[in-house]
Amino acid sequence: MVEALEKLDKELFIYINGLHSTFWDGFMIFMSEKLVWIPFYLAIIGYLVFRYRRQSIPMLLLVLTAIGLSDFIASGIFKPYFTRLRPCHDPELAAVINIVKGCGGQFGFMSSHAATTFALAVFFNLVLPDRYLLFKIVLVTWAVLICYSRVYLGVHYPTDVLAGALVGTLMAYLAALGYRYLVNKFPYFYR
Repeated sequence: MVEALEKLDKELFIYINGLHSTFWDGFMIFMSEKLVWIPFYLAIIGYLVFRYRRQSIPMLLLVLTAIGLSDFIASGIFKPYFTRLRPCHDPELAAVINIVKGCGGQFGFMSSHAATTFALAVFFNLVLPDRYLLFKIVLVTWAVLICYSRVYLGVHYPTDVLAGALVGTLMAYLAALGYRYLVNKFPYFYR
């Protein structure tokens, strides 16, 4: 069963990685660049501070905790433990892989990009009111596109990003529970 899953993972990787064009190469590089998203993050922080005032402090601290834990679990625990080569470092795939821009570190299981983006997207999906539905959809779409870009660029297998997304989702869920606890425990803080 494990062998069948690994085979499917590689086949899906080869298919997604083979869907190249000049436009999509540039778009996927843009999606994977961490520094490109700094204005996006600053806009979220600015809006939360403006809209939620004091309530934004625990909200921001908990989302940062979820993101930090997700990154630590993916890069600090799973990658060194499993030592699964990234597809771009796998000699078996050398003849078929299309490396668009660099390869990254040696090991890829699990994707830190997936873990951290899903931690952010899921946390705000859980804690923000329903009136932010469009923003919630944008966040999840953004996280999915970043995950897809990691496979497209040849630096992660689909299971790397899926596992990262699951860890990010779990950390976001726990952080959202913490946030709800604080809201209920200290209601005067949220007026």
